[in-house]
Amino acid sequence: MGESKVTNQSQPEFNCFKEAVCINAQRIYDSCSDKDCLEDLQVYFSDQAQPIINRAANVKCKKVKILCVNVEVESVPFNKGFYSVDMTFYFLVEVAATVAPGSAPVTVCGISYFNKKVILYGSEAGSKEFSSRNCVNGCCGGEDAAALPEAVVQTVDPVCLASKFVECPQKTCCPSFCIPCCQCCELCGDFEEVEASKEFYVTLGLFTIVQIQRPVAMMIPAYDFCIPDKESEFTNGDPCEMFKKIQFPMGDFFPARMNDLNCDD
Repeated sequence: MGESKVTNQSQPEFNCFKEAVCINAQRIYDSCSDKDCLEDLQVYFSDQAQPIINRAANVKCKKVKILCVNVEVESVPFNKGFYSVDMTFYFLVEVAATVAPGSAPVTVCGISYFNKKVILYGSEAGSKEFSSRNCVNGCCGGEDAAALPEAVVQTVDPVCLASKFVECPQKTCCPSFCIPCCQCCELCGDFEEVEASKEFYVTLGLFTIVQIQRPVAMMIPAYDFCIPDKESEFTNGDPCEMFKKIQFPMGDFFPARMNDLNCDD
């Protein structure tokens, strides 16, 4: 665990060990970091966007962001304490489609996805957990006897490394793609029975960190309560006064030279 400090540093007993306390915390039992190159992921467009793609002479990828990640945890048979973490990444892909030479490109969005699985150690738990937070009208829900650990996935928006715009093959022409309802809300239109004559593919660079964690009781040293030692700043809502408090972004006007950067940068 990292070093803990209290906010109220004006107290005379600041940074003096007072007692050992027991807290409930999420302990990380195993983790992994990956750098994946996702080659030729097909981008699926709705029935409103696909006609623009069909007429386009050229399509370029503008940016990609992660809509969500669906995570499922299952125990690994014959390997006690290990769990498989199945992840489905959904990407919102923004492209610029040029319909005719010399015309302004049209911005449309589509959805792509990627499945990934990792196996991590998460230990075993044989207890049932009941909490007052889960009790409604006298009915309390508890976890299973062999409680599954929690999987946490951390990621950033991927980098678009390459793209490909091709004619849709006639024999295997663009099968329908079932997108979860929560993702369809991000885009207008229907994704079922879309008539497509052209397809768009992207190659993405994805960084992820996957962690397996469980709630445990841990003993930690306690110094003092975290009492705030400053008041909130009052503002009258004047945008110009707020603007005066913002530091000038000098670095945006004068980019750093190579000699100014260290290895981490």
